[in-house]
Amino acid sequence: MTPPARPPQRPGAAPSSSVNSQPRGAQGPTTTQQRPAPRPTQQRAPLGGAPTQGLVRPAPKAKQRRARLLVSKVDPWSVLKMSFLLSVALGIVTVVAAIVLWMVLDVTGIFDKINGLLGEVAGSESGGFDLKKIASLGQVASFATIIAVVNVVLLTALSMLTAVLYNISAALVGGIGVTLTDD
Repeated sequence: MTPPARPPQRPGAAPSSSVNSQPRGAQGPTTTQQRPAPRPTQQRAPLGGAPTQGLVRPAPKAKQRRARLLVSKVDPWSVLKMSFLLSVALGIVTVVAAIVLWMVLDVTGIFDKINGLLGEVAGSESGGFDLKKIASLGQVASFATIIAVVNVVLLTALSMLTAVLYNISAALVGGIGVTLTDD
């Protein structure tokens, strides 16, 4: 009687059959399992020396993907919302900048210098000139707020009109082409 033939083994591999010594719970007795061959490991080079063996090559870089897209329509409602929010932010910046600029001019004494210059030019008989009465902080802030509100209305309406005109022209021409790449 001849013994059964065994499959060929790789050098350094574990035997093809080994007994699992842990019970498998309610599934029954232990079974034999095949273990995979150990993977070669990368050895570190000694300090100041070249690496010895078992180096792993780095993976090649993936190709850069490119996608060519076409902006064929812009949603006017989303343009309206975005332009309103951005123009409100611009209005707030306008009011704050006007107030800060007035305060800087007041602290540095520019108003007094302008009053002195206008007094010399007009003469002292005119009773003097006070720029702070004409352009007080309250008046500057009110004027900047009015300008900001007008800008919010105009910028929102113009951006909405621009979106509608873009949709009309994109229907005729096809839209704007955009190329996106993977970095």
